[in-house]
Formats: sequence, C-alpha cells, structure tokens
Amino acid sequence: MSARIVLVGLGAIGAAYASRLVDAGCDLRVLLDAGRSGRYAGRPTVVNGRAYDFPLSTGADGPADLAVVAVKRAALEEAIELLRPCVTDRTVVLSLLNGIDSEEVLARAFPAATVLLAVSVGIDAVRNGRDVRFTSLGRILLGEPVNPGPRSAQVAAVAALLDHAGIDCAVPSDMVHQLWWKWLINVGVNQVSALCRVPYRVLQNPASPARAVMIAAQREVIAVANARGVALDEHDLDRWLEVLAGLGPDNYTSMAQDVLAGRPTEVDSFAGTVVALGGDLGVPVPVNAVLYGLLKGAEAADRSS
Repeated sequence: MSARIVLVGLGAIGAAYASRLVDAGCDLRVLLDAGRSGRYAGRPTVVNGRAYDFPLSTGADGPADLAVVAVKRAALEEAIELLRPCVTDRTVVLSLLNGIDSEEVLARAFPAATVLLAVSVGIDAVRNGRDVRFTSLGRILLGEPVNPGPRSAQVAAVAALLDHAGIDCAVPSDMVHQLWWKWLINVGVNQVSALCRVPYRVLQNPASPARAVMIAAQREVIAVANARGVALDEHDLDRWLEVLAGLGPDNYTSMAQDVLAGRPTEVDSFAGTVVALGGDLGVPVPVNAVLYGLLKGAEAADRSS
C-alpha cells in the first residue's frame, strides 16, 4: 500500500499490529523520542518468534496518511507531541487506547486531521521486554460516531489498508456504542485480572468468584452508559463473554501485565472514570469504587516498597 503510516507505542498491541503491516509491505515508521530511538536502534522486537527491525523515526521525515496511537493513557500527551510533525489535514488518526476519551483529546490537539473512533477487541498480545506474543489478533472496529458519515471515504481507505495487512476490521453503524462496549470490557476484565494477578483462564471459568466481580463491575458501566444515553445492555455483556471464551487461557490482560511488571496501571481511565461519571449522574457504582481504592492502594504500596 502507498499510504505512509506512523505508529506511536511499540508495546504488545502496537508491535502485534506493526508486524502485520510490515509483513504486508506497508510503509510504516515507529515514532520515538530521541532517547528511546537510541535505545531501540539495532535491537529487534520479536513478535511470535520472528525478529522485526521496525523502521524508527522522530517524526522529521514528513507527514503521514495514517497515524496509529497505541500507547497507554498516561503517555497520550507525549504521543501527541511526537505526532505533531506528522499530522496534517490529510492525516487520519486511529487511536487504539483503552477508555472513552482519547479521541476527544486527539481531536482537540489535531483539529485539522480526521480522528476516527476505534477499538481493538479480542487481541491477547503479551509483552515481555522486547518479546511480544499473541494467539489472537482480534478485530479492530473503527469509524465515525455514526457510519456512513461525511468522512466515509477515509474510513473505507483505512479499512482497506487493514484488510490488505490481514488485520480483521469492521465498520459498525454505531461506533459510540462500540467504544463504550470496549470500555465495559476493560473496566471488568483488566481491573479484576490486575488485582488478582491472574490469566484469562480464571475469568473464563463460570464458577470463578473473580468472574462474578468482573461482571458486577461491567453492569455498573451499563448503568452509567444508560444514564449518559448510550444503550448498552445485557446483550453486550453476553457478547463480551463470547469473546472472552476465545482468548488464550494462559495470556494476561494488559493491565495484569502492568501490575506484574511493576508499571503504573490505567485504573484512572477505568474505575476512576466510572466513579466520576457515577457521581455526576447519580448512579451507584460501589464495585468500581472498591476496585479503584484497592488498585490505587496497591500502586502506592508498590511505589513505597
């Protein structure tokens, strides 16, 4: 494909998708600041046993047609600064961040660009240093809030590029619903797996108490979504449980990986946001309040140890 692509975030998800794009012959550059670029140069990233020397850039080699953002929420502002030399009015920005606000932040930073809504569902990539492995690449859902919209040509072009790279994708009619559905998933599975430090198999077990807590946290997201006018319901929860059943049982969520590696978590984007929205909307969210307190407490304990 002739499109110039830049990627910010060479973690598990970023590296997994970058491997497919490079295998398909796409013109991909991984954006890094000068310090990280020096550390990464000459050290391949290994994806499912294959070494990749992804082309690196500090953003000085011109505008991009597609910018893929695959960092954690805490690194979003840094990613925006890296992207500034690359993003113009011809650039489509695709955010694969967890949460429900990264697209708004990116749209404010790049008002001339086309910022699409996107979620990655069903990917079970795991990173250990520079080694990344996955058994399921999942699917990317993308588009405007309502599809087809005024930028349907850009949406179709991105979908065609991903299809060319062998990355399964779809363009739902209601992308806002999909964004909140992915948030429902993460609020439950990421937080409970991180707190318990367990792989997917524990949450795949219908008799697991941890699975019951996951579902209770996700039902609070449904209640908050409904109060915000987003029509999530029990069918969305059932749909998630079907996805969960197909994930690699020995793999860990991104948040569990962060806890096990001693990295900061995304609890503020998950339970923190649920608690804040619940307070604003008058929706009780006791499960997420407890998850927030426990995860923040664990982070503080790790920092002081």
